[in-house]
Amino acid sequence: MKLATKFIHAGTEPDPSTGAIMTPIYQTSTYVQEAPGKNKGYEYARSQNPTRTALEEALAVIENGRHGLAFSSGVAATDAVLKLLQPGDEVIAGNDMYGGTYRLFTKVFEKFGIRFSFVDMTSIEAIRAAITPKTKLIWTETPTNPLLNVTDIAAVTTLGKQHKALVCVDNTFASPYLQNPLDLGADIVMHSSTKYLGGHSDVIQGALVMNDTTLRDQLYFIQKSCGAVPGPMDCFLVLRGIKTLHVRMQRHCENGVAIAHFLRQHPKVGKVYWCGFEDHPGYAIAKKQMRGFGGMMSFTLKDDHVEKALKVLSSTKVFALAESLGGVESLINHPASMTHASIPREERIKNGLSDSLIRLSVGIEDADDLIEDLKQAIG
Repeated sequence: MKLATKFIHAGTEPDPSTGAIMTPIYQTSTYVQEAPGKNKGYEYARSQNPTRTALEEALAVIENGRHGLAFSSGVAATDAVLKLLQPGDEVIAGNDMYGGTYRLFTKVFEKFGIRFSFVDMTSIEAIRAAITPKTKLIWTETPTNPLLNVTDIAAVTTLGKQHKALVCVDNTFASPYLQNPLDLGADIVMHSSTKYLGGHSDVIQGALVMNDTTLRDQLYFIQKSCGAVPGPMDCFLVLRGIKTLHVRMQRHCENGVAIAHFLRQHPKVGKVYWCGFEDHPGYAIAKKQMRGFGGMMSFTLKDDHVEKALKVLSSTKVFALAESLGGVESLINHPASMTHASIPREERIKNGLSDSLIRLSVGIEDADDLIEDLKQAIG
């Protein structure tokens, strides 16, 4: 099945009782049973909900997986994966990653005896050097947030299998339209469904997709026991978002090309971080494992002072200064004080995330309007 058809029809069937083409919002907390222990597949809404079931089936289909699980946020989905581990286990993660993930790892799970090594995920040798007999999980984002570094998923998953460590890929930046990590050997794919899957900046949600049934059952037990589940309305919104993912991502990619090249040619712009440039260190890998390069990018000014960057951030009229990404509207962001503020400054600077870095989530507006907006903001 082609991508467009898959995204529109994934996980959805007409409602059997009414023929409704859209999955109903089952706004219920519990379900009537015919007799004790005899039910229609649903007992209590924290454990199951038909709207969530449809979404979880759709998530599996669009990521070419067998099982999907929906959570109340991307961080909640990440939390569930970490709860597979035991005290003393070790995790290898990227040194260029979403600040909320870093905060969860270091401020929450470290105190429970989980140990983390943060390495350059563009180097397989660096990952290999960090592996010990206690390594149980390799966590990677690709492309990374916010420096758009690219990890070779197939190489990492090969390494993971050699050392019997799970590999989880945060696929939020790419979306299933551009990249399918399970096809490259990953054990788990994580999404902040808040972003491209929802696509309209109106829902908070997370997702995990996997092939292994035992792994699914372990994660479902955590989902049910810990209760970080999304409500039916949120599930409905993400189901709706998935139906237009392909057309939105096409425009995100088209606009991304235009904005990235505009920025690179601007006399006041310093470095542009976007994996679609042929001289990007990860371009060859990105071209191999992705279908396009997306609408996420970051840049610095040649006059690389924080004050100059803050002036640009506060001067746009179409780009909205806000957290998050992946919506139809374009957003501009200051990672150092917003999405990555939880990472200590010395760590950010060491890994290339400067105080003056500006991140863009390029939306689906007219590219000419976006360029004009950036032009007037940069000056």
